[in-house]
Amino acid sequence: MSAREEITVVARWQPAPGAMNDVLSILAELGPKSRAEAGCLGYEVFQGQGDAGQLLLIERYRDAAALDAHKQSAHYQELVVKRAIPLLANRKVELLRALDPA
Repeated sequence: MSAREEITVVARWQPAPGAMNDVLSILAELGPKSRAEAGCLGYEVFQGQGDAGQLLLIERYRDAAALDAHKQSAHYQELVVKRAIPLLANRKVELLRALDPA
């Protein structure tokens, strides 16, 4: 099996009590800016049906350099690091690389 360069980010966010609307507002601003990045292949946000307090972000980037550029961008630093993370009770991020089965 060989690995492709594309990286998928699976982020699970649980906003603190009372913070869901603020977090959703931040994500509404972040999504278009992230999708406009040259290396972004996809950026989607989901809310759990059984657990409406859980958010799932699935992001796809061309390669590790594109993901690094995203994390260093002014909008990521402002919206995620400074504004969103302090509003989260829990956050888990996984980085995945697709495999091409041989």
